[in-house]
Parts: sequence; structure tokens; C-alpha cells
Amino acid sequence: MSAKKTFSNWLTTKYLLIVRNEENFAEKHTYGFNYARVILIGLVIFLIALTLAIFLVRGVLQQWLDPRYSERESRNQLIEMRLGMDSLKYQLISRDIYIENIKKILSGGLDSEQIDSLASPEIRPEIILDEKLQPIDSVFRAEFENLELSEIPFESRTFTNEFRSIYLFSPLEGVISDNYNPKDGHFGIDLVGKENEPVKAVADGIVIISSWTLDGGHVLVIQHRAGLVSIYKHNSEILKNVGNFVTGGEIIAIIGNSGELTNGPHLHFELWHNSNPVNPEKYVGF
Repeated sequence: MSAKKTFSNWLTTKYLLIVRNEENFAEKHTYGFNYARVILIGLVIFLIALTLAIFLVRGVLQQWLDPRYSERESRNQLIEMRLGMDSLKYQLISRDIYIENIKKILSGGLDSEQIDSLASPEIRPEIILDEKLQPIDSVFRAEFENLELSEIPFESRTFTNEFRSIYLFSPLEGVISDNYNPKDGHFGIDLVGKENEPVKAVADGIVIISSWTLDGGHVLVIQHRAGLVSIYKHNSEILKNVGNFVTGGEIIAIIGNSGELTNGPHLHFELWHNSNPVNPEKYVGF
């Protein structure tokens, strides 16, 4: 009991450390402490130093001293570069296909049947090679040909899933004056807004067309990721050039009334996915 009491007293006994001037013994600082507090502070400092040492050994020092670390990093970078090159090559090929299809659509030189074949390649008549169809095939073909164009679902399940990771901005603050109606060849929506209202990009992308067409006036087309293309027609002024990278919500044009197929200031807005038109109202909050 005496030894325990002595040790406890040794830990809790308070001491006073006085710092004096060596020349005139004037008191400068005074510190109160006991051994229990000193041990606690020393333990905390030791744990911090140990944690820092472990971090340095497993992180910074490993980069400096371990030759395998640089080899692993180089290998990972090469793999990422290879994947990036493959992805870029695929995107360039896809972009060329999109540009060609969109140029055909915007040129105005295609009739409705050709536009339908571009818009929905899976239902082209060229697929049916056998002219002598079986009776059951003839019935199915007759029922299919009698379907209204608006009943044909252009959007696929893959397209819907891809949009879960993309947020689309509204291109214009306005009122929808004409809805999406592929039956009448209207593959987008018309938005009426204020005069000189700015038109915004719906998502990040690259401008692939920035030009004038007889029907659409000043037209801007942007290629986005996930195979998405957005089209903006009848602008009074275009603020972006081909090759410019734009971010979602960035101003790209000014609302207008250019082109022959317009009866007042508005924006004709379209969304295309893998050369298929889709209803913008399903994916953009206007």
C-alpha cells in the first residue's frame, strides 16, 4: 500500500517550473506540471509520430525508395493510355457517322422515307429480302405497316439507362409551342421565349456543326457522350464554332427567327441518340 501510494503521489504531485533571467534572476515564465500530464503528452506525441512514420513509409518513402512502385505506376499509366486511345478511336468513328447522318438530315435533300430509314435503321424495308412471304409473315407485315409512326418506340432501354448518369439542362426558358411529333416529321419541340433570350447547351459536348441552312436558319449541333446529339435551329446568332467544347448550361446561341420553316421567334430543339430521334420532354425539364 505504501509503494502504490508513493507512486500515485509521484504522478500527481504538482511541480512548478520557473524560467528566470540569468543576469538579474528576473522571472520570465512559470509552468505548472505533474508527471502524469508529462507522460500523457509524451504518449500523444509518440502516437502522432508513429502515425506519421507509417504514412511516410507506406506512401512517400515507398515512391522514393521502392523500384517496384514506379514500375507499377508506369504499367497502370500505359493501360489507361491504351484504353483511352481505344475509346477515342471509337468516339471518332461514331462522331463521323453522326456528322454524316446529321448533314443528310439538315441538308433538306432527303424525303420522309429516307429520314425514317436514318431515324430507325432497325425497321428499314431493305431488311426484308424475300418478296414471297409466308401468309403469317404477310399478316404481320400488314399490321406493322399500318402502325402510326408516333407509335414506334425510338428510345431503347439502353438509351434510358445511359441517361441516368447525365443531367440535361433546359436549352431555353420558355413555353413549348409545338410538341415532338415524328408522324408529321417534327422530330423535336419548339420553344417560344423572350426576345434575345440566350440558348444554352443541354450538356457537355463538342460542337460538330455551326452553320446556316435554308430551312433551319442558323443551326448548331453538339455531340455529347453516350451517343447523344442535340440540335438547335432558327437562332438569330451562333456564339460557338465547330470544334469548340461547351459545358452544360453554357450560352451557345441567341433565340431567333431564321430559316424558312419558322413563323416567329422560337427555338427548335431536337435530341438524337445513335441516329434515332427521341422526345426531349422525356429527358429535359422545361
